Amino acid sequence: MSVTEKVELYKFDEEKYLKEGDAIIAQRKEVEEIADQVFEKGFTNIFFLGIGGTEFEFAHFVYLLNKYSTLEVYAINAADANTVHPTKLTKDSLVITSSASGTTVEIVEALTWIKEIGATVVGFTKKDCPVGKLCSIVIEAKVTTGQCEYAYVLQSYLLYSILNKRNEFPEYERFADQIKNIFKNLVDIRKVFEPKADEIAKQLYNKPYTIFTGSGALWGETLLFAMCILEEMQWVRTRPVTSSQFFHGTLELVEKDVPVFIVKGEDEYRKQDNRVEDFCKKINAEYVVLDTQEYALDVDAKFRPFVIPWIVTALLTERLAAHYELYTRHNLAYRRYYHQFDY
Repeated sequence: MSVTEKVELYKFDEEKYLKEGDAIIAQRKEVEEIADQVFEKGFTNIFFLGIGGTEFEFAHFVYLLNKYSTLEVYAINAADANTVHPTKLTKDSLVITSSASGTTVEIVEALTWIKEIGATVVGFTKKDCPVGKLCSIVIEAKVTTGQCEYAYVLQSYLLYSILNKRNEFPEYERFADQIKNIFKNLVDIRKVFEPKADEIAKQLYNKPYTIFTGSGALWGETLLFAMCILEEMQWVRTRPVTSSQFFHGTLELVEKDVPVFIVKGEDEYRKQDNRVEDFCKKINAEYVVLDTQEYALDVDAKFRPFVIPWIVTALLTERLAAHYELYTRHNLAYRRYYHQFDY
């Protein structure tokens, strides 16, 4: 896949992104050796431990592992885990966690008691930080920027390598070989989407609120953009809801100046996304569709379900966010409350 037309990406350092992408790909052997270590030690189940953005980022892995593996896989919100201490989380569990800052208070609290239990904890964070110091193993991205796709590639090397060892992803080697060009692909699709990103942001940025729907492997990315980007970073009101739950309450909120943003995937849940789109057409509602099928990647078709969340995070969390910022004139880094004081 290539884009020949010259397209300038607003507030995006392509050269740095690709250079750091190469550094991520170069960590493949390191992460696969960790997968060997974890697999040889053994575990009875996997817990994905996150909160907010990290919880949403893990969602597609939880979905895909539950789909393709017989492993017991659980997603736990760190604050909830600290409240209930799940009984199935034992010394024989494998806990996967992540923290860009390395200081997320709920995760630090959770790892403190999880460490006492004796579970194996693999953390995608900095080694020299509160979260990293509580992990059994740390996988630190050798980059300076925090693009979600960087973490997704490293996490894929770990998780899908483990599935391969369980004979549940026998084509892992081919998959891992093919994603070596993923960051160039994701630059190209950014360039394809760039004019649309500007158009969508201009259309939606000042609406009273926007309904977001998604499903399957893309539900986590839908939540991530609606809550962590638009609500937290742009103070834009949203209503994220799964495509199935949309028809059990939220559809009654669709009216003039309340647009629906539909994130459409390529898995078995696509029919639910199509149902939302068909409804919007039927009532002549204002709506926008992001359909991952419109964007090419240099991977086999059978591998696309594993990487379409990366398309969505590149186009929404990175590109569309930048264009919202342009129109709202609200700096993405500015918060009212978050990290402003203790609460």
